[in-house]
Amino acid sequence: MSLPSIQVELPDDAYWQRQINCQQACPVHTDARGYVRAIAGGDFEQAYRIARGPNPLASICGRVCGAPCEAACRRGSVDEAISIRALKRFVTDRFGPESFTRETLKPIELLKRVISTGGRDCRGQEELASFGIPFSQIGENKGDGKRIAIIGSGPAGLAAAHDLALLGYRPTVFEMEAVPAGMLAVGIPEYRLPRDLIAAEVEVIRSLGVEFVCNTQVGKDIALADIRKDFAATIIAVGAKRSRIIPIPGGDGPGILGGVEFLRDLAVRDESSSSSLRQLGERVVVIGGGNVAYDVSRSVIRQVGYDVSRSALRLGGVREVHLCCLESVDEMPADDVEIIEGNEEGVELHPSLGPLSVERDADGRLEGIKFKRCLRVFDENRRFSPKFDEADTTFIRADTVVWAIGQRSDVSFIGDDSDIKRDERGVIQSDAETLRTSATDVYLAGDIAYGPRLLIDAVASGKKVARSIHAALTGQSLRKREEFVQINLPDYAREQDYEKLQRTAVPTVSAEERRGSQTAVVERGYDESAAVTEACRCLDCGVNTIFDSEKCILCGGCADVCPELCLRLVSCDRLTGEDGLPELLQERYSGEELSEMSAIIKDEDKCIRCALCAERCPVGAITMERFQFSCDWSE
Repeated sequence: MSLPSIQVELPDDAYWQRQINCQQACPVHTDARGYVRAIAGGDFEQAYRIARGPNPLASICGRVCGAPCEAACRRGSVDEAISIRALKRFVTDRFGPESFTRETLKPIELLKRVISTGGRDCRGQEELASFGIPFSQIGENKGDGKRIAIIGSGPAGLAAAHDLALLGYRPTVFEMEAVPAGMLAVGIPEYRLPRDLIAAEVEVIRSLGVEFVCNTQVGKDIALADIRKDFAATIIAVGAKRSRIIPIPGGDGPGILGGVEFLRDLAVRDESSSSSLRQLGERVVVIGGGNVAYDVSRSVIRQVGYDVSRSALRLGGVREVHLCCLESVDEMPADDVEIIEGNEEGVELHPSLGPLSVERDADGRLEGIKFKRCLRVFDENRRFSPKFDEADTTFIRADTVVWAIGQRSDVSFIGDDSDIKRDERGVIQSDAETLRTSATDVYLAGDIAYGPRLLIDAVASGKKVARSIHAALTGQSLRKREEFVQINLPDYAREQDYEKLQRTAVPTVSAEERRGSQTAVVERGYDESAAVTEACRCLDCGVNTIFDSEKCILCGGCADVCPELCLRLVSCDRLTGEDGLPELLQERYSGEELSEMSAIIKDEDKCIRCALCAERCPVGAITMERFQFSCDWSE
């Protein structure tokens, strides 16, 4: 009986690049492995440079990024992923703009320090440092560059402004709120993202010569057409600042709020008669299973403990906060930490429920909401296709219902007669590669371009649109130039028992403390000892085992000693694959019986980079080598 065939892949530069899962998963390709290993080695400032290089909002991401790098982390297949976001916060707390006052270091000096120093560890410095305006002129961009308008100062707008300024342009950002940063400032609770940190991050971007025009709503205070007349290009980056609401019986009327609007009113302390903060009642039901739903729920709980002596606003009487969602607990899109901390703070979770109707009394006052049991959310192809048990219903009493099931953009400032085309749903059309709309001078960035995604996706979009505009205005495209280096590590060694270390929990303030304050930051962050310990857990996926077939004597010692059983010796006739495998076998074993020839295959997902195979090899056929790639932009 023949043995089953084995699908293999021949390693090339792209293969080694893909092994660094965290970096591949990051939309701006931050070398998380690089800064985590720098922390493990005690080089905290270099770690900051690596984290900051491709990401102008690194400090903010250290607090609230959705962390796709952690979801992709190979250590997660062993036990738990590295706490990458918390490690980023550890170094930004020490070397980011939030760590300095204007008296000790001006924002532009901080940015110059990042640009002018650092190694080539992908990249360890601002990625546009080798292109754009001369280093000596950074922050002095007064009038030579063309003016670019950016509508919206959220993460996409900020990232676009940052990169355009470094490329020599003069960006002006229009923001409808009183402060820059868009949803970062009015959509994320202060207990997650401190306002002084946002201000510090924005100040660095302002120091590049970026102008912010706040309290200015396009379409009301200034016309889009007037902006387009005065600027060489316009970026629409307004984000998704309106809540989606499902039309169900009884859903129109008092007591129904949007989660995004609620968070905005809370952030700006809107006490007007139209504000969603005026009266919540004793029981609040939040509908949704994502992070925004928990932001709303946890913010309502904090309002219960709000000190009346500090404000005339008092939401007294709130006793219960219920969170209801279609998903089961395992399917909920909210981060695990949100669910855990929400439970600690008193959020009552009701999974697998779909809203059926809002119940009101004869006078139209809200009494509660009826739900039906959700049997599934997705079909067998993972498409959204909820199925319900119509006979299994639940009624939850409520004085207020808050929708937090999704967000939408408001583009009413674009007239129906505009040359900016929209589809039948009113969505602005744009080219997926250039982000340019049907109007050649207007571009999109962030949620308005592709719908709500992660913060870091918006940053990537802002950077992308900056490059597109530069190409359109100069006729010269910025192209990514990647440099691949493989370094032999003869003295490679790992920290003792690194594979046994458990994930280090991020310290938090107590549930009792945080329930009484909207501003008490929940996560305290790592101290130096905890950060180094957590960083030592990193498997360092940029390091690879390299086999020299000319030296190998096929003793099998490497496979025997491997603690994860990721190496196997197999006969070559079992190998299948594309991209040169047949040609390689033919070249190497021409005229030989492949069943008599052997190959070593490796399961990369299992390898923990312990180097025991290299130590065991009696003929030195296995070496440990670090793969690095650096990214640059050039015309």
